[in-house]
Amino acid sequence: MIPRRSARAAAGLLVSTLIAIVAPAATAPASAATPAPFGRSCTPVSGVRFCTGDRVPSFDGTPIDVDVTLPSTGSGPWPTIVLLHGLGGDKTALEPNAPQTSTLAPRILPLTEHYSNLWYAQHGYAVMAASARGFGNSCGGGGTPQAWTQTGACAKGFIRLADQRYEAHDTQHLLGLLADEGITQPTKIGVTGFSYGGGQALQLGELKDKVRLTDGSFVPWRSPQGKTMRIGAAYGEWLWSDLMSAVMPNGRFRDDVVSSGASTLAPTGVMTQSYTHALYALAATTGYIANPAMPGTHPWDLTTAVAQMDLGEPYGASLQAIAAEFRKYHGSVDIPGSPAPLLVESGWNDDFFPATESLREYNTVRAENPGAFVSMMLGDVGHSRDANRHRASLAFNDTAFRFFEQHLKGVAGGPANGSVLAYTTTCPALGDTAVADGGPYRAASWNAIHPGSLTFGSAATQTVNPLLGDLTIGPRFDAIPSTNPLGTADPCRSIAGINPKGSALYTRHLTASHVMLGRPTIRATVTTLGGPGQLAGRLWDVAPDGTQRLVTRGVYRLTPGQTGTIGFQLNGNGYRFDAGHTIKLEIAPSDAPTYRASTSLFTATLTGLTVTLPFAAS
Repeated sequence: MIPRRSARAAAGLLVSTLIAIVAPAATAPASAATPAPFGRSCTPVSGVRFCTGDRVPSFDGTPIDVDVTLPSTGSGPWPTIVLLHGLGGDKTALEPNAPQTSTLAPRILPLTEHYSNLWYAQHGYAVMAASARGFGNSCGGGGTPQAWTQTGACAKGFIRLADQRYEAHDTQHLLGLLADEGITQPTKIGVTGFSYGGGQALQLGELKDKVRLTDGSFVPWRSPQGKTMRIGAAYGEWLWSDLMSAVMPNGRFRDDVVSSGASTLAPTGVMTQSYTHALYALAATTGYIANPAMPGTHPWDLTTAVAQMDLGEPYGASLQAIAAEFRKYHGSVDIPGSPAPLLVESGWNDDFFPATESLREYNTVRAENPGAFVSMMLGDVGHSRDANRHRASLAFNDTAFRFFEQHLKGVAGGPANGSVLAYTTTCPALGDTAVADGGPYRAASWNAIHPGSLTFGSAATQTVNPLLGDLTIGPRFDAIPSTNPLGTADPCRSIAGINPKGSALYTRHLTASHVMLGRPTIRATVTTLGGPGQLAGRLWDVAPDGTQRLVTRGVYRLTPGQTGTIGFQLNGNGYRFDAGHTIKLEIAPSDAPTYRASTSLFTATLTGLTVTLPFAAS
């Protein structure tokens, strides 16, 4: 069974099938008095009008299951919000009025309070929610044998893994139809989604007024009748900006420099193993995935891609080609041009789409398009091991609403350009004893939110050795407890103190309390024998009784025989270290199964290591 926290929100990985008799959707113009999106009648519900019906053919004929929710009165056109679901989900994920097909616990999904089709329609927006191709009734397979042998209009309706040329194009095509029907204001469109949908929202915001065709080229976005179309604002929750970096991080991204696209591909990173397995299983059991093929012959063949990752390093040309494909078509940061206004959100304790993903987008936009709008929100929200508590979740939903009001309706009060809103992880996080998120912390920029710092380390040489590593720690902090009973979805889990012989260890005792807000930066001189290898960083809060709590983690890929000065960052957190506690940095040879253990034998000696923690103002 897929982990109940991560399953539906996860960023999507690849593809499975449904059936395929397409009822042609009428697209006759709606009458001024009675709007009929996609030719449908609408039913009053909860103070709005809900319009559902037959599937609508997309640009390539793939039938898409789509709902439209309208304000209670008026004939349009309206500013329009698009809601995009997570992996394994469907159009109903953010439609509380619709029959729900998921059995996921509510805290696995985004809080729908002030974030749903009803909320936005009640506030004057048309709302479109569609099941992504390959999921739900948009040719989703549901894990049935027929899913691998679909014919007709669904034959090519398999999951393309949030490919700009397909899933994003589907959304653009449907919006064009609504614009031609007089439902949607063609340049007042907001897109939002979570996890799989969060990455797509970011893509659509970066595409803004362009469509990426199946040959990879860009053309101006026009409706079928020729209207000029444009995204007016995009908000992604629990998002990714570079899918390959999330699936196989190599530790080369840092928030204090603007990294190039090539840096996430070279060297090939370390597989986020337990999450990748879980998401593959989710796609294969709920969706329509492409049939397995020979390596390098099918760009959407998830089965073969995951199998190649599992083989371990050294990775050959076939997997490197997959990585390049993921980077080019399944992310957002390489799309040319200035984006629509963006609001990005990530979770501190998200072990699949960490804060890295929002920070990459935030830094790239500010460096390459300084006139463009981007704001960021960070908290204990998102995929496991985030808790998704009410306080931060509602604050983020309300900020997103004001963001759309400002950019789609011209109503002042949204977040400022460059601004950052953060809440901290507090403990306990789950159950009846859970406490509210800490904060809020607000700043005009990412750098301004953590003006202080603490640096510690050692000039001595220490060795990281897989043969002496402790293999019991990683499984206890695996974010997929449904497939690993030793794992946890709790960001506050503590264990008895342990100092493994195969790890390098560095400590600092605190005489005063400090709030960390950001990503610890590690610098050292390394000498590697063998490899490829890895350095798995874990930052612990050690209590006076000796128990230790994992605060953040991260991984750095070592190339064979790598020597010299290195610098990398852990994923980061918003977290209060209390006076009398000790901060411990562990550099381990593995953090499996969160990150796949290295196949190759290696040792790495670290000399003069320092770690710098970013702190909020006192």
